[in-house]
Amino acid sequence: MSDEVYAVIFSAQRAVGPDGEFTAGYDDTAARMAELSRSMPGFIDMEHARSETGFGITVCYWSSEEAIAAWKANIEHGEAQSRGAKEWYADYNVRIAKVIRSYGMTSDQEKS
Repeated sequence: MSDEVYAVIFSAQRAVGPDGEFTAGYDDTAARMAELSRSMPGFIDMEHARSETGFGITVCYWSSEEAIAAWKANIEHGEAQSRGAKEWYADYNVRIAKVIRSYGMTSDQEKS
């Protein structure tokens, strides 16, 4: 990652419809939002995990608060946010943080 990195941490519980299934249309829109975010200036990376119960966390890394604001202001993203609040999520939370340290290993590194 670059020197200055901000993380937008989105956690959400998917909504269940009257039929007991997750509400429809989410997967296509989520894929589109991932594609769209990657095309935005200042986008660095994205990580995502979702449980079988529908709880998920997506972390998007950005180069600046201005890049985050531009992503939030994107019209297509705004439409997806509105639909998410109305149809796809039982609840959600957005947190924005500055990454002060990052370290780890990759699977192709030799373990000692």
